Amino acid sequence: MEQLIEYILQFSNLNAQQIELISKNSTERELHKDEYFAEAGKKFDYYAFVLEGVFRICYYNKKGEEITKYFIEEKHFIANPYGAEPFTEYIQAATDSKLIVFSQQQWKELSNTIIDWDSITNKIFNNALIKKVDRMSSLVSEDATTRYLMFLEKFPTLVNRIPLSYIASYLGVTQSSLSRIRKNIR
Repeated sequence: MEQLIEYILQFSNLNAQQIELISKNSTERELHKDEYFAEAGKKFDYYAFVLEGVFRICYYNKKGEEITKYFIEEKHFIANPYGAEPFTEYIQAATDSKLIVFSQQQWKELSNTIIDWDSITNKIFNNALIKKVDRMSSLVSEDATTRYLMFLEKFPTLVNRIPLSYIASYLGVTQSSLSRIRKNIR
């Protein structure tokens, strides 16, 4: 809980009562590597803060191939950008992970009780969106080696924590191509 409070305090101040309310309205959850936190086509109405571990957002293309769209690591939130609609992708634990989870009702309780909660969370999610766009936009027009080097720059802690197949999928290359790229830049 301490990590979450420290994170929120980067965006606004909280008093002791507000911190207690946040703690009271959340639960800690653990997921093992490869477990799904959310599945495509199913309702996902949670807000979660990653305490430990790495998650990946993925989907299946028309050929049935699994595509990694994004990674979420410690000190980041996970939420459904589509609101009450069923989730369109999968959120899978890429490592053993711990989360602080808020149900939709618990989140609403915080919004109704903490005066600036909506403003605070808007700042948090806008900040995350800017980082996401920055991480993804640089990957679009570059060659595979440059994309891998940019991946290392944007996600410096992930390369030794998650399977290379996830990284290859994220970069849009085969695993053998990624192995060649890694060998050539050493």
